Amino acid sequence: MPMSESSSIIYLLPILAALIGWITNYLAIKMLFHPHQPKKILGLTFQGVFPKRQAQIAEKLGDLVANELFSMQDVAQKIEDLSTQPEVLEEVGKRIEKTIRGKLISAFPMLSMFLSDEMIEKVTNLFKGELEDFLRVSAQGLAVKMEDSVDIQGLVREKVQAFSSNKIEELLLSFMEQEFRFIEKIGAVLGFLIGCIQVILVTAF
Repeated sequence: MPMSESSSIIYLLPILAALIGWITNYLAIKMLFHPHQPKKILGLTFQGVFPKRQAQIAEKLGDLVANELFSMQDVAQKIEDLSTQPEVLEEVGKRIEKTIRGKLISAFPMLSMFLSDEMIEKVTNLFKGELEDFLRVSAQGLAVKMEDSVDIQGLVREKVQAFSSNKIEELLLSFMEQEFRFIEKIGAVLGFLIGCIQVILVTAF
């Protein structure tokens, strides 16, 4: 082969290395999801990382959600906080006062002789205080019952295990597509740099 042709091929090394780097990373990302089912090639069994590890992923996600991200105590606390907000209790007080003035006095007209505006306000505040305590206790009791009856870890595990391989791929790609593309590009860039180093070494010696 003439020297000029050999030199030309050498200078193609960065492009070829970049192409190989991009293809390698592209295939590596594809192999995270494919093949969905185990396939034997030359006696070796191949399956995508996520489909193969779906059961373990479901187990770990269940543990993570149940122990770190979500608990029935958190739910109960949120219910308690929402139900005992001043705005909510104010609306409850208005409803109690409306009931006393309307339905209670209508049902028992004689009460109008005893229920002054001041008395109605006291009764309303009394009921509001009792209701606030009741809501707090009920929220705590609800948390205990929900912890006993709702298996967050099991629910998450079952949901993830029920996902199809296509669903898992679609889910991960929906928020990691840019990162995967970046990995592919990095493969091309690194391949190109390695090719440049090879050219320098070959031409230098």
